[in-house]
Amino acid sequence: MAGKRKENEAGSSNDLRADVLRVLGVLKIATADQIQRLSTPHLTYRHMTKPTPAKRKEARTASHRAAVNDLRRHGLAIDGGRTRGGEETRLLTKDGLAAAAIDLDREMEEMGGMPKSGGRSGASHAMTVNETVIALIRPKPNPDKVAGEPAEAVAAARAAACAPDGIGTLASYATEVALPVKGTWKNPVIGSARADVVLTAPGVGVPLLFIEVDNCTEEAAIIAQKFDKYARFFQRQEKDTDGIHKPLWRTRWPAPAADEYERVHPPVLLVFHQAGQRSAKNQIARVADLTRHHWQGTWHREGGYHSYTGCIPIVATTLDQLREHGPAGPAFWRFGRDHRQPLLDAIGNARRDAYLARRRQAARQEQRRREEREAAQREARRPVCADCGSKFTDDRWGTIGYTRGWDKRESHPQLCENCQDRAVAAEQQGEADERERQEQERLRQEAEEHGPGQKTRGWFSLFRD
Repeated sequence: MAGKRKENEAGSSNDLRADVLRVLGVLKIATADQIQRLSTPHLTYRHMTKPTPAKRKEARTASHRAAVNDLRRHGLAIDGGRTRGGEETRLLTKDGLAAAAIDLDREMEEMGGMPKSGGRSGASHAMTVNETVIALIRPKPNPDKVAGEPAEAVAAARAAACAPDGIGTLASYATEVALPVKGTWKNPVIGSARADVVLTAPGVGVPLLFIEVDNCTEEAAIIAQKFDKYARFFQRQEKDTDGIHKPLWRTRWPAPAADEYERVHPPVLLVFHQAGQRSAKNQIARVADLTRHHWQGTWHREGGYHSYTGCIPIVATTLDQLREHGPAGPAFWRFGRDHRQPLLDAIGNARRDAYLARRRQAARQEQRRREEREAAQREARRPVCADCGSKFTDDRWGTIGYTRGWDKRESHPQLCENCQDRAVAAEQQGEADERERQEQERLRQEAEEHGPGQKTRGWFSLFRD
């Protein structure tokens, strides 16, 4: 025990250090508070008796701060500076990132890059990225781990556990992901896009979602220019391992195959945080106007929906709305629509899906009607037994069909199987009766030829003659 304590002087457990590695492996830079809320959300509801929010935060993050310190002593983590609010941040070293890759079951090329500046500039953008991920996941506490706490803490934990689900888990996310318009994933050329967050959660209806975060500090034109890079990246084709050219992004991320009606690029979510002086509402409207050529679809009059072939579905929200409503709430505005929707509806095309569903239903009904007509026509051609009048079974109908050898043809094709059996048995009995009659007739004739008084000459009589 003493040796273990010496190795991990802060006294953290293996599980806590693994939590820190996974969170920092995804987020790259984070505070102990963010690490705790993502990995062990039940701690948020403990220490409710502490007198101030600061003391409550200090108590619930103590274990993870100890885990970070132990990782730092082992050369896996370093200080990342402080946020503008004064909180310490931590990030992983190269060795720490490699260790996190093992825990996350990812290749190093999949880990993404480090955020620019980090804590030297307050890490405001990185912190907003982290809060976006937390708001999307909505980590739920285990109420059993809050047992024994004050009633208000238990009630709050249960309410959080029963709240609408978020999307994915920590392993569903990656940050600072390069999207090369040329070059490789590891060495993209200058001018390539870099996604703040990439979400892959096909099990809940989000096969692939790129996320861009803005603190309302950048000009709308600069944000709009990112979509020119996204468009170039989405259009890039590469030969996959199967020898077929396909969009480069499909060689890395799984996604459902595009159907025959349209081929749409993966969606991009914009999350605005009202931290800068620009209005989030104005930013969204301005970016929507500047990127219209990327997202605007064409009206499909027959189907009553917009087709987005070759377009980028762009969805926007604010961090406050995302925190309040979550992914399942009406917090997302799809550029080109006039109302807010849940995330899955916003990135989808419900009218098109309904139209295609109607087409598939109509096709199934037409197929059923065609099969019924063909069955009726076939039934009308079904042979009828010439004896009992019953319809032939499918097996009997097939049996009387053409066979190559004459010896294999049915003896009574106009009869059903039962009547054929009776007919064959009757014929066989008739033949047997005829043979018996002929034998009796032969014996009678022989008797008449010899006469009633004539004895039949025996074999010895030949010698007497």
